[in-house]
Amino acid sequence: MKNALIASAALLALSPLTAKAEEKTLTISVYAFAQDDFKTLVYDPFEAKCGCKIVVETGNSVERLAKMEANKASPVIDMAVVSMADALSASRKDLIDKVDTSKLSNFGKLYDFAKDPNGDGMSVGYTFYATSIAYRADKMKIESWADLLKPEYVGHVAFPNITTNQGPPALFMLGQALGSDGPDLTAPIEALGEKKDEIVTFYEKSSQLVQLMQQEEIWAAPIGRFSWVGFTKLDVPIAWATPKEGQTGGMNVMVVTKGSKNRDLALQFMDFWLSTEIQTKLAEKLVDSPANKEVKLSEEASNNLTYGEETANSLKLIPSPAALDNRAGWLKEWNEKVGQ
Repeated sequence: MKNALIASAALLALSPLTAKAEEKTLTISVYAFAQDDFKTLVYDPFEAKCGCKIVVETGNSVERLAKMEANKASPVIDMAVVSMADALSASRKDLIDKVDTSKLSNFGKLYDFAKDPNGDGMSVGYTFYATSIAYRADKMKIESWADLLKPEYVGHVAFPNITTNQGPPALFMLGQALGSDGPDLTAPIEALGEKKDEIVTFYEKSSQLVQLMQQEEIWAAPIGRFSWVGFTKLDVPIAWATPKEGQTGGMNVMVVTKGSKNRDLALQFMDFWLSTEIQTKLAEKLVDSPANKEVKLSEEASNNLTYGEETANSLKLIPSPAALDNRAGWLKEWNEKVGQ
């Protein structure tokens, strides 16, 4: 009897450890942006639902892709969220697998252009944004991207540096306004080079623009819609341009790491994130514009995000192959003609 009691006690003592050892863990690689909101709205609820633990790794795209590549033989990340172009880069390096969309119950709810952004089945879009021009409506009128270079305006303009996410898209649209839609961006870079001494700044972070606008050092700047809310709080009249050439933008996507031992769990998490409920909560907190077309937003949220099928279908995105294959050339030409 004594031996039986000892054995039972030993089993009871071991059971928490055994349960802990069997707990499922999903490791994700994400942008550092709004992680408190993501924890509250996405990570914690999914952990409660799946009985698993989410390990979050953050960093910029270069760092995170480099880590995936360094651990290619023995992956430590199960899924990641990256830009469209970075997803294509990861695919070319054989770092990710096709997404089994048959296991995503919310896949059919996505805008068509988010279902397979790169046309290779390797990623699914979860958020997108428009890029256009925020400008002082009492100081100027923007009808074309080329208006930024008008003599009466150019001395009050901030333009994104080529190394930022907004740089290439803004150049792409400026090129269209100048009659060139080539992926080399030569025409818009040359045009900026000719005006570089008049442009107020080639900005690195959009956060610095609100203060510049408030102080009237600038009147206009191309920005991503996710930065718009800060401008709406200014006590000066700010407008969002709808140039005749259209708006550009970007999309962030989800990918599954090749060789992940938690592929099914990664797909469950992706599906949860794409659900109407979670996409709505993230949008209402102004974290992400929804790629789920069933999401219905309040007027405040819809005014501050990239929202609606008409807007989604109108965006002129740079194709990922063009972005990847021309990055080095863009930077070289920029450094030669615009510099720092």
